[in-house]
Amino acid sequence: MSAYPGRGVHGQVVEAIGRRIVSGQEAPGSTLDLEALELTYDVSKTVVREALKVLAAKGLVDARPKRGTFVRPRAEWSLLDPDLLRWQFEDPAGSRMLDDLYEVRTIVEPAGARLAAARRTDEDVARLEATLASAGAGAAAEEIVEADLAFHRQLLEASRNELLIRMEYIIEIGLRARDLLVHGEGHHTDFLPPHRAVLDAVRASDPEAAERAMRALLEQAAKDEQEFKNRGRQ
Repeated sequence: MSAYPGRGVHGQVVEAIGRRIVSGQEAPGSTLDLEALELTYDVSKTVVREALKVLAAKGLVDARPKRGTFVRPRAEWSLLDPDLLRWQFEDPAGSRMLDDLYEVRTIVEPAGARLAAARRTDEDVARLEATLASAGAGAAAEEIVEADLAFHRQLLEASRNELLIRMEYIIEIGLRARDLLVHGEGHHTDFLPPHRAVLDAVRASDPEAAERAMRALLEQAAKDEQEFKNRGRQ
């Protein structure tokens, strides 16, 4: 079973079954055999039942007396649940979610950049500057990933809009998966210039320029991702 840090055997079973459902190995409408799950994961009936309760709360399964436990249709899943987001983005076949993430980002992040430029403080600018500095010359791929996540999170925080800020966990989970694929491969455009353009506009308190710079950044991110997908087909 794959690791589920800090959640013990019960959490590991949640992780294992959840991944199987999200990846399609357990199809919607299929029945889950509890005894088989006990044998597969070498756990007690109690552990399996508790794990299925967690998955039911996430909308993945439906347990009915005398009828068994079924995998629910994808339309009924709690797609914004942090675990479901992570499982979907980490699934090798999860390009659909990466595409959906890009569409969400094009809606949320330009608006966030515009508001950040209008509402930012000197402290916000200093944090963003320090984050970009951490991804300068010689930075490892992992450091670039962390800097990218921090920059986009800090930019949303600078918007001072609580609902936009709440979107950060959706973007961060997907962005981490996307960055590990693209930046982790070592085939990507220079990280700093597009981010620097956003920061310069925010520093200048220019909402229109900040929105344009963020849209340009997202367009470049989409190109990097497409190049990665094309390499995977070769």
